[in-house]
Amino acid sequence: MPDRSLRAVWSDSLMAEVGARLPLFDDLSPDTIRRLSAEGFGRGLLTASLRARLRKAGFPDLGHLAQSSPVAIAAIRKFGPIRVERVRHFILDVLARWLPGAREMHTPEATRARRLGRLRGLPAGCLPLAVDQIAALRFADASCADIATCSRLGLLRTGAVTSGDVDHVVAALTRLARASDPVPPRPLEEAGAAPSCDAASAAARRAALLAEQDREWDEAAPTARRPQS
Repeated sequence: MPDRSLRAVWSDSLMAEVGARLPLFDDLSPDTIRRLSAEGFGRGLLTASLRARLRKAGFPDLGHLAQSSPVAIAAIRKFGPIRVERVRHFILDVLARWLPGAREMHTPEATRARRLGRLRGLPAGCLPLAVDQIAALRFADASCADIATCSRLGLLRTGAVTSGDVDHVVAALTRLARASDPVPPRPLEEAGAAPSCDAASAAARRAALLAEQDREWDEAAPTARRPQS
């Protein structure tokens, strides 16, 4: 069954729903992802309690967050769209220190344009719609990008598709618009097979090390100057 949180995304186009299911950042090199992962949560990301919630939900570092979808992050308790944007901006600040042009490359507009570009060369027939539905929508000669720029409400008002049909279209568009990046990781508790003892021990040691790094950074952060008595 489609994620109910995605059904709540009523926007100007289906691309907003697609973007909510794709990683915060695409087109990152494996080296950049490894470097983000080595940062842990960096210095100054949210509060210690919110970082603990991220770890508990299976998001251990910036590399993992960068490859995770807004919907997955927003589903964490005490998170939501506003904090997802704070996470995205924080990671972008980190990337901008390393990569020239990162801010321009990863604006919402530039990211959306890249994803639409991947859909533009694909005919609407790639989507899970019947031939008569595509004809009724007047998309016989259209591309997947043309459908992606339609609104959910506009498609439903035609009477040619149901809400379930649109859910399947969004899922297909998400798959087709995805960059050929490393596969975005799932939260740890959703992972398939249980890790080996050695791998689990190494992960636990790394999590403890990153948590200690966070604690040291919090303690080293400047505090507000007390007024002179």
